[in-house]
Amino acid sequence: MHLNKYNSVIRTTLATSLLIISPALLAEDAVEAEPVSAESVDTISVTASRIARGTREVPAAISVIDTRRIDAEQMQNIKDAIQGTPGVLIESKNGGYDARLIIRGAGQKANYGVREIMVLRDGVPMTDPDSFSRFDFIDTQDIERIEITKGPGSLYGSGSAGGTIQIISKSVFDVDGNRVKIGVGEAGQENLHFRYSQELNDSNSVLLTGSHRTAENSWREWNEFDTQQLSLKHGLLLDGGATLETELSYSRADLQLPASLTESEFEAYRDSGKQRDTSSQWQHSGRYSTIWFFNSRFEQAFGDLVFKPRVYFNRWDHYHPVTGAINDNPGTNVFGSDLEFAYSHRLWGDSTLVGGVTARLDKTDGAEKYQYADLTTTLFDPPGPTPPVNRIVRTLSDRKGDLLSTEDAANTLYGLFLQETLRPNDRLTIDAGFRFDRMNFDIEEIAYGEYDWGTRSYDTFAAPVTTRTDTTFDLFSPKLGLSYALNDTFSLYGMLAQSGQVPSESEIQSNPDLDAANARNLEVGLKARARAWSLDLSLYQTRVSDEIVSVLQPSGESEFQNAGATLKKGLELSGKLALGRHLWLGANYAYSDYRFEEFEELVRSGATLTAVDRSGNQTPFVPNHQFSLSLDYDHPSGFRARLQADSWGSYYMDNANTEKYDGYDFLTSLMLGYASSPHSVSLNVDNLFDKRYATEVKKDTSGTKTYYAGAPRAAMLTYTYSF
Repeated sequence: MHLNKYNSVIRTTLATSLLIISPALLAEDAVEAEPVSAESVDTISVTASRIARGTREVPAAISVIDTRRIDAEQMQNIKDAIQGTPGVLIESKNGGYDARLIIRGAGQKANYGVREIMVLRDGVPMTDPDSFSRFDFIDTQDIERIEITKGPGSLYGSGSAGGTIQIISKSVFDVDGNRVKIGVGEAGQENLHFRYSQELNDSNSVLLTGSHRTAENSWREWNEFDTQQLSLKHGLLLDGGATLETELSYSRADLQLPASLTESEFEAYRDSGKQRDTSSQWQHSGRYSTIWFFNSRFEQAFGDLVFKPRVYFNRWDHYHPVTGAINDNPGTNVFGSDLEFAYSHRLWGDSTLVGGVTARLDKTDGAEKYQYADLTTTLFDPPGPTPPVNRIVRTLSDRKGDLLSTEDAANTLYGLFLQETLRPNDRLTIDAGFRFDRMNFDIEEIAYGEYDWGTRSYDTFAAPVTTRTDTTFDLFSPKLGLSYALNDTFSLYGMLAQSGQVPSESEIQSNPDLDAANARNLEVGLKARARAWSLDLSLYQTRVSDEIVSVLQPSGESEFQNAGATLKKGLELSGKLALGRHLWLGANYAYSDYRFEEFEELVRSGATLTAVDRSGNQTPFVPNHQFSLSLDYDHPSGFRARLQADSWGSYYMDNANTEKYDGYDFLTSLMLGYASSPHSVSLNVDNLFDKRYATEVKKDTSGTKTYYAGAPRAAMLTYTYSF
């Protein structure tokens, strides 16, 4: 191997490095080693500024989940690694790839999936232009680390009011991480993974990874999960230190989403630990998808200018039974390009200008929506002149029936971003930049019928109804941040940032009058990095105008409207402390006070909408208090352990603030492991004390409550052979 050829690779992959000194090594040497500067124990991040910098220097709230934490988890779901991060609420209804993710209140309006948060994998957006993110083609077994930047002001996308999550996979140039991993567990859990890399010659490397994850989750009905993923990566070293990395991957993911519970059914689950026949109409929701993904990125330095273009393509299809209908999309093609540069120069001290342009097209042709074919119905006679209808009592399968509608859609995005980083002296760093995006939704739908939420039945139209939506949004996201090093340990930061947030495609179709929301954030914080401890403290205030709010009506339909203004105030605290040579204590806490300043909720009664003032009320689902405690033990003999307990405080179930759910206290997970090269074995136990809790509780405007049960205790045993 010619080491000089890898100088550029070391520079390129610095962004995917772990801690310069890992926490375990820090704990090992905390008593005996010579003092070192804070810079040598900091974590490298690229997500906030698109350049590799220590997190202490970045004027933003950043959480980094490193390799050691990821390897301690079974990683069936991205939630396994992220849970416990202050200001980040994440839950999963199935335990597979699905996740309900909220950062600082953003994403709360989503009934499923992730909204208002930009999710990236190795710099490629996994988030659609309308802010919907998918996790079904992210191989959770091939993650090096995860970076979370909280709040508005992302250079990766204006439509990311909550922040940005970057998932960084293992590099093709890392040729020492080959392994085979086998895991088996309760409730039919299986986890098979392999990773094999090879240097073909001095300039070429390849990496092949494959994963199979499955779970029966037999403690409740319609709760299975199964996925297969295969990825081929190629790395090429070119003359002049340039690098070219390319990936082609395939994913197939099948996910069943279990039915919701009434209050009495939830209490029955708490008594028995089993969820069986429920009264929900919709017993067969799910998402069954296949995805092809291609990504190619090039990097070349021309003196002080580094040019980093990227192109990507993915094609996904899905069969997606949801409330009221079955979505059958034969294929969406996504074309994207990101032309980026970084220019090192002297403007006010050592400075770096980062900029670029983004273009993306999401094109869907012939997406169809169907009735459920197999149903139990009952005759219902609505009041007034409406004739009797067959009201749906429950679905019997996820087989599609009569056609309801067809849709063609094109979603285009053009973006421009610039940020100047100034370093007037050794202590002060200034980030000043912006991002501008123009998004267009061009949707044509031909409807032959619909699900009527009022009568809970299907309605067939006398003639097809064609609807055309052509809407453009312009989003501007400026930011100004300052970081000041008080000494080698402590630094202060402050930030002003703004981010726009467009409605999703489905929200626009249901309410064409929706405006884009706009979030303005003011934040200050303190960061500390020392050999045996670290600390991050953030205080923020975010005012959101025209926030898009979900209103759950008595029919069960979620309707969306703009609130006049919402004020979100919060505090986040994260710390880590070495308790001797091999033991680390971690603590995270978040306080959130989110309130509607101006909001008149439109409550439906039949065809009548009544405006009810909710100004001053707290936003639902987000608790005032969230905290997490962890203990990590890593001994040179190879024994390691991790214990984590998470608490999610009480929260209001509805916009009216009529009732709170108690949340949960000390939901505990345990990992015990032993490694003796090349073998390692670990035991993971989730929900160690078998608590019976709800991942989410909602209440509609009539007072009816809906519960989603959390999983009982489950264990998985994993063996890994590294070579």
